[in-house]
Amino acid sequence: MARRRFLSGIVVLAAAAGGAFWLLTAPTSLPTGALGPHTANLDNGKTMFNIGGCASCHATEVAEPKAEDRLKLGGGHALKTPFGTFLAPNISTDPKAGIGAWSEFDFVNAMVRGVGRRGEHLYPSFPYTSYQRMPLADVRDLWAFLNTLPAVDRPNEPHQLGFPFNFRRGLGLWKLLHLDGKAFEPSPDRSAQLNRGAYLVEGPGHCAECHSPRGLSGGIDPGRRFAGGPDPSGKGFVPNITPHADGMAKWSDRDIAYLLETGQTPDGDSVGGTMADVTVNTGNLSAQDRNAMAAYLKALPARSCKAAK
Repeated sequence: MARRRFLSGIVVLAAAAGGAFWLLTAPTSLPTGALGPHTANLDNGKTMFNIGGCASCHATEVAEPKAEDRLKLGGGHALKTPFGTFLAPNISTDPKAGIGAWSEFDFVNAMVRGVGRRGEHLYPSFPYTSYQRMPLADVRDLWAFLNTLPAVDRPNEPHQLGFPFNFRRGLGLWKLLHLDGKAFEPSPDRSAQLNRGAYLVEGPGHCAECHSPRGLSGGIDPGRRFAGGPDPSGKGFVPNITPHADGMAKWSDRDIAYLLETGQTPDGDSVGGTMADVTVNTGNLSAQDRNAMAAYLKALPARSCKAAK
């Protein structure tokens, strides 16, 4: 009898634990009615497209790319990480292969909550921890701009993940640690230029996503944010972009803005790898936005990257 009661108690506790896990890990969507009337600004949408780096991950890779190919968002780019390989999806206007059948609400929900069209958690290889800083108006303008781009009939490929990382529900716990749902708020202690730079760098630009070391859970180490870190592919080290001696202490605002425009460093070298793609994107921004980003990066706390190596 005692053994039966003990086993019954174990079953009840397991059921309670399972129920608690299911509730804690449930995807959280935007509330119904979150999107009111909006008149899209396509120029701003194009700016969000460029600073957001949409083409860097989602443009279909071709043997001899042309300028217009960065607007063909058939996906397929492989991002190798310690957790597995993520394959960027098709986000073109194709209704079957891409997101042409999505609603605006579906898209906004994915950008700021990391929740897919079917209510599933999206993996944070899609940097919604940064995109959540974007005001809904900017996300909606981006949606409007994406809808002007061509459809690409290219099927998506599944991510290459092993257990437990292929269990999406567990991302609910990850989000409790790393997704706070807060949009960017300008600081009254900063100039308008610094606030603009802070927004672009911390929000749609998601610069910290590559230029920061990460903890065991895969979240950014806040004490070493922007101080550089191992390349997710396992090859090399992403540089420190703070004004530290290990980073850009000797760079001027003008140097940084020029890099963002041309991909050229102050010593006459040029950036390579994924940063070359980034500078193609930032080269399409206005000079005012590049200058704002440069000013904010120079105003960051100086942090050493040595501990991250």
